[in-house]
Amino acid sequence: MVSMQPPSLTSAQALMPLPERLETEAELDELLTRPRPVLVGFVRTLSSPLVVLGAGGKMGPTLAVLARRAAEAARHPLEVVAVSRFGDGKARAWLEERGVQTRSCDLLDREQVSRLPESENVVYLVGLKFGTSEDPASTWAVNTLVPALVVERYGQARIAALSTGNVYPLSSIAGGGARESHPLTPLGEYSNAAVARERIFEFASRRKGARLALLRLFYACELRYGVLLDLARKVHRGESVDLANGRFNCIWQGDANEMALRALALASSPPSSWNLCRPEVHSVRDVAVALGRLLHCEPHFLGVEAETALIGDASRIRDALGTPAVELETMLRWVAHWVSIGGRELGKPTHFEVRDGRY
Repeated sequence: MVSMQPPSLTSAQALMPLPERLETEAELDELLTRPRPVLVGFVRTLSSPLVVLGAGGKMGPTLAVLARRAAEAARHPLEVVAVSRFGDGKARAWLEERGVQTRSCDLLDREQVSRLPESENVVYLVGLKFGTSEDPASTWAVNTLVPALVVERYGQARIAALSTGNVYPLSSIAGGGARESHPLTPLGEYSNAAVARERIFEFASRRKGARLALLRLFYACELRYGVLLDLARKVHRGESVDLANGRFNCIWQGDANEMALRALALASSPPSSWNLCRPEVHSVRDVAVALGRLLHCEPHFLGVEAETALIGDASRIRDALGTPAVELETMLRWVAHWVSIGGRELGKPTHFEVRDGRY
């Protein structure tokens, strides 16, 4: 296993201004994994190792490297262990080249989970969403059995567990979005499996005493996937933008990763719940128009805005961890340029327009 050390990150680098645009994936990955001083300071409080479960997905690799770079900047001997089945060997190699240790593990296998390293701090990124309509059984298995096995293994740890805003039903736009205290009564197999994931965590936490922070994520965005890319691509190609789900929240993936790590400090038993997104609620129509100006295209629209949408109120996490660093205008500028130069995409649309819970 390669254990190449990442380059040291100086305070000046950590405070570098945000770029005007991003031209390459190397630039994008460097920005996504560049820790701010607040994270560097927090990482000093963590005992080694930090375990990241489900680290082979869209967010996992950059979150693990972000933690590793923060530890390097803090001169703190924190090992970061990324755990996944690692069906994509490139992701595993990318992590190891940047000083992250990797462990291959089927998290549905109790024996394999039992052999994972001891840790007092765990970030949980495991989940299955797309393809639910074709294979709901797998969605329920991944989203419910794995949490039970993880708390069985890490019953004395702090766990920051990624959940989803899909645990809520559609909310009144006039009301500003769902709050953490609102009932979890969504539509669809995936959304209800996500509610079950939270309930399993809560039950296991109460029995085992594990401290958890459940992070209900509303649309993490970078340049290779995300709701902003979906909208930019439609505008650029002259495709109609569906307005039925006319409002949304989002957050830059680098900010979501940082806040997920820092949310370990928010973990409690029973679990605490937090809406993870920027505090603003954005208009699909307004964002499409803004992207059209940047891309020199006229957006086309389909339908009209409903009075409800899948949106959340992020005031609690803002009060606890601060406002995410990257603003919408910056994300729009980056995404529009990326689309205009034909930057690589992951081919994983968010289906943000879905209102019936079928993914």
